[in-house]
Amino acid sequence: MMRYHDIMRTIVDIPEEDIRWLDQKAAETGKSRTALVREAVSFYRAEKPKDWIGRGRGYWKDRDDIGDGVDYQRRIREDRGFD
Repeated sequence: MMRYHDIMRTIVDIPEEDIRWLDQKAAETGKSRTALVREAVSFYRAEKPKDWIGRGRGYWKDRDDIGDGVDYQRRIREDRGFD
């Protein structure tokens, strides 16, 4: 249960274009601007790190059908005309 001291009130400068967008989304969803901003903060907090290179490391390490990585890249890019 949320208590009063668990809530932060703040003033945020948001460009008019974004305010219009928020108003449109609020009308479409039947939510308030405040509710949309709260959802955006929750979504942002839950978002996975953007270190996609680190997350992808090792995905193909057990593949034995590719061979040398550089040779594989050259084969799949043959149609692009890179040399």
